[in-house]
Amino acid sequence: MASLKVPATVPSPSEDAEQLRKAFEGWGTNEGLIISILGHRSAAQRRAIRQAYRQSYNEELLKALDGEISGDFERAVLLWTLDPAERDAWLANEAVRKWRPENRVLIEIACARSSGELFAVRQAYHARFKRSLEEDVAAHTTGDFRKLLVPLVSAYRYEGEEINLTLAKSEARMLHEKISDKAYNHEELIRILTTRSKAQLIKTFNHYNDEFGKPVNKDLKSDPKDDFLAALRATIRCICCPERYFEKVIRLAINGLGTDENALTRVITIRAEVDLKVIAEVYQKRNSMPLERAIKGDTSGDYEAMLLALLGQEA
Repeated sequence: MASLKVPATVPSPSEDAEQLRKAFEGWGTNEGLIISILGHRSAAQRRAIRQAYRQSYNEELLKALDGEISGDFERAVLLWTLDPAERDAWLANEAVRKWRPENRVLIEIACARSSGELFAVRQAYHARFKRSLEEDVAAHTTGDFRKLLVPLVSAYRYEGEEINLTLAKSEARMLHEKISDKAYNHEELIRILTTRSKAQLIKTFNHYNDEFGKPVNKDLKSDPKDDFLAALRATIRCICCPERYFEKVIRLAINGLGTDENALTRVITIRAEVDLKVIAEVYQKRNSMPLERAIKGDTSGDYEAMLLALLGQEA
């Protein structure tokens, strides 16, 4: 369930655009007004506000925001204001340009979205950067990571619930064979993870657990420091249980040495209209603390206020 709270009655896009313009005028910026508007509007409403702002003031809202705010607050507002596909395209481009083996952003985008959503991301990427996402991923990654990531971001999985039980059993055995042989980069293992539907994969992983006595991710922990094995585990978690995957990202962002604001901002902005309410429930159960309180303890100022708005705090 989404955490975003939109008022029952909202002003017209042109009225919201006018109020945002007022937030930028005079001495200082009215950050609270920005949060009260953008932090409580859906993707369609934000898109309409951007269009109204452009028509009224002959300026892009994102450019205006960029000139008025800064730091973690700016990143949160700008990411949130983008359309979901635009946002993912921007995050994907940042991930490939600054790619490191431990970076999981491309896996999140490829595996925690529907096939239609991932296709829209590829279209948005193409439109904005004049290159395909696939070619950039191939150009900036190497070795086993390229073998995994290129087909992941290129995938268009079947979205239905139909499954093939015989196939699930045979592919569970195939996965076990390759993992037991430590052939983690085997083309058959990669093929299964990158092409099968999510429903089919969940059935395969369940059969793996039933037949071999432990979850597939446990068998992929033979070397906890191996970044490629961690990437395989992240792929499986994003496909099977994205809410638990993203809870862990938030937990590590908050509990590490210093807050990882980029990771925290990313998860809050990309999941607020998807399942952030469920992620917050998983977080509270796992950490015996409400996510809202954890964010209050680790952030401050306008950045904190924006994140709490997206978590569902009333305007």
